[in-house]
Amino acid sequence: MLRKFRDDLARKANDFAQFTADVIYDRQHGRAAELFGSFLYILSFLFSFIVQLRWYLYEHRILRNKPLGCLVVVVGNLTVGGTGKTPVVEKFARTLTERGRKVAILSRGYKSKKEPLTKKIWRKLTHGEEAPPKIVSDGKNVLLDSEVAGDEPYMLSKNLPGVVVLCDKNRVKAGSFAIRRFGCDTLILDDGFQYLPLKGRLNLLLVDKTNPFGNQHLLPRGILREPIKHLSRASYIFLTKSDGIQDDALLELIREHNPKAEIIECSHQPQYLQAIDGGARLPLNTLNAAHIAAFSGIASPESFENMLRSYGAEIRYNHRFLDHHRFSRAEIQHVYDQAAEADLDMIVTTEKDAVRLFEDIKPIIPIYFLRLEIDILSGEEDFEEAAARICLPRNTPAQMTRPSFISGNS
Repeated sequence: MLRKFRDDLARKANDFAQFTADVIYDRQHGRAAELFGSFLYILSFLFSFIVQLRWYLYEHRILRNKPLGCLVVVVGNLTVGGTGKTPVVEKFARTLTERGRKVAILSRGYKSKKEPLTKKIWRKLTHGEEAPPKIVSDGKNVLLDSEVAGDEPYMLSKNLPGVVVLCDKNRVKAGSFAIRRFGCDTLILDDGFQYLPLKGRLNLLLVDKTNPFGNQHLLPRGILREPIKHLSRASYIFLTKSDGIQDDALLELIREHNPKAEIIECSHQPQYLQAIDGGARLPLNTLNAAHIAAFSGIASPESFENMLRSYGAEIRYNHRFLDHHRFSRAEIQHVYDQAAEADLDMIVTTEKDAVRLFEDIKPIIPIYFLRLEIDILSGEEDFEEAAARICLPRNTPAQMTRPSFISGNS
């Protein structure tokens, strides 16, 4: 009885969270959505005040950021979820590593396993040392799983040998640890545009071309974390999920707030289907005329589903979870059972979702994830220039290496 009550409560909480997300993304309509949207709109004013006050305090040095004595590259966005940030972080980290930099990726480890409250309280009471950052990868081995590390840090660790990956909400502490412990000379702040205690020397801002700023409201009524005018803080602006067709209105809006930043257009290009167990790797034409099941727990499931359809797949069963949803065993078993009952050719999910699956739960039909990589459509010279400037010899005089668009602490 108690278990049934718990399950019902969890289901209702999930339904409400999904309803809230649909209102924020304007996917839900009707009287209830309109009333709830009005309530969220009021909360957005409070959020906007807090965001702009915080920015003012750092801008006027009332609150101070801390330099760490090495180069800091910030990768982030103005909106929540869905810009395709992880593949960009991966491409940039791989490029810098190949050119001789010792790179550490600093992540907050969103939805990773937290330190037990009792342990945290005991450490405070006994004045014990602050817990060190989680070492997801030391550059040689992946040391933590996705539950402890979080989806994206774990995924980056698997795909980036030679790159250190650390998780901690305090990125100043994590950066200092990376320098001391691993001798890193380049820090990449994953999702770090709003992390003001550690100022970036190079700010890479991602904008989803298919849905740049949502309804242009700040959270919680819209998807903006900070006002659109803060485009001005970017050194480079990546237009992600691009179809290669110029969007004059979007470019005009960007240039209104940032006339100098280089603009790089890129698409998230599917590469192949990879078996979840690390086995078979199939070409994308396998999807042509295939009857498949699809599931995902990402901010923009439509883009994933449309990619599958663009390669000829017919999605006969589809399940959407909330972004970063930690699957239960029952949920995954349900998806597998539905796919088996429909007698489909395969199950396909995203790479980010694949790391949260259970190795001991095997579906009857094959299951794959869709591997994506960044393909630069325009502005490749600007991307190469950014990487080259970071990788200049360290004995070159600072005044000669610092480009005009870069400012802040190194």
